[in-house]
Amino acid sequence: MTPDQLRYLLILALCVAITAPLEFLGGKVYRRPLRTIKSVLPVAAVFLIWDAVAIAGGVWWFDSRRVTGVEVLGELPLEEVLFFAVIPLCALLTFGCVEALLAASRRTPRAPARKERAP
Repeated sequence: MTPDQLRYLLILALCVAITAPLEFLGGKVYRRPLRTIKSVLPVAAVFLIWDAVAIAGGVWWFDSRRVTGVEVLGELPLEEVLFFAVIPLCALLTFGCVEALLAASRRTPRAPARKERAP
């Protein structure tokens, strides 16, 4: 395999690696696998069917120089199937982390504003 054929997989792996630490900042995606599957699977299924129909109709294709050649579910490249799992997973991690940090900031008491003295 050439570097070009591995690039898509590498980008997906980097997306997971970069967002994985968000789990510890409040993402709670990996700790709730059933909830995550229920969130990702229906949307992924719709878009995978969409891709499969577009490929079968000749509307959409993947450059064989840019994918590994491993096909899943008919003519769908492995990378494309993983895309529809990885990117929503990263989005859920990001959203969960932002939500947790915002909730924590609302619970943190703030120092009262200082009054300025008149001269």
